[in-house]
Amino acid sequence: MEREYGVVSQVGGMRVGYERGTLTESTLADNWFDQFTRWFDEAAAADEIAEPNAMIVATAAANGTPSARTVLLKDADERGLTFYTHYTSRKGRELTENPRATLLFPWHPLQRQVNVAGTVHRVDPAESDAYWNSRPHGSQLGSAASPQSRVVPDRAALEDAEKTLAERYPDAVPRPETWGGFRVVPHTVEFWQGRPDRLHDRLRYRRDGELWVVERLGP
Repeated sequence: MEREYGVVSQVGGMRVGYERGTLTESTLADNWFDQFTRWFDEAAAADEIAEPNAMIVATAAANGTPSARTVLLKDADERGLTFYTHYTSRKGRELTENPRATLLFPWHPLQRQVNVAGTVHRVDPAESDAYWNSRPHGSQLGSAASPQSRVVPDRAALEDAEKTLAERYPDAVPRPETWGGFRVVPHTVEFWQGRPDRLHDRLRYRRDGELWVVERLGP
């Protein structure tokens, strides 16, 4: 008897046309951060994109084993892109062992992607403190209560840990020393715009010493 796999069995025939925009050298910003800001602002203004700052963070352990997850961008400037997490989480441990990462912003409704690759370092503790103190009390409790990426017996254990912290810190929770920011300092930033017939536009800023060069990549 032939087994039914539902829609998964039809995946090979799924097609989407890419006709929403173009990306040319003449319209590209002079530097990667200005171009990123331009596209980020357009993603933030798009009603179809609920979380424009959601990005896939890909890391690798010292032995080369890769992993990826969705994380929220929380700061961006010419120095790089910053997110916050537990330093003892899987990504935190991998970034300590192998301080390199790739970030991917999948802005599908705009038929765009931004791919950022670079080296990673922890932000200054004062920056981590400032962001932690800006978070809602509930978010502080949830982060402080969670042994991120580690096995827990059940959900009740997490809820009990959160309740204990809430009783101890009814107003603000101190930032755990094992929680803070990572900044990805780019060495390449690629902007991808979908085009018809899979002839997509891919323009990449690449650091060359102290300078940046712009290159068009084949789709």
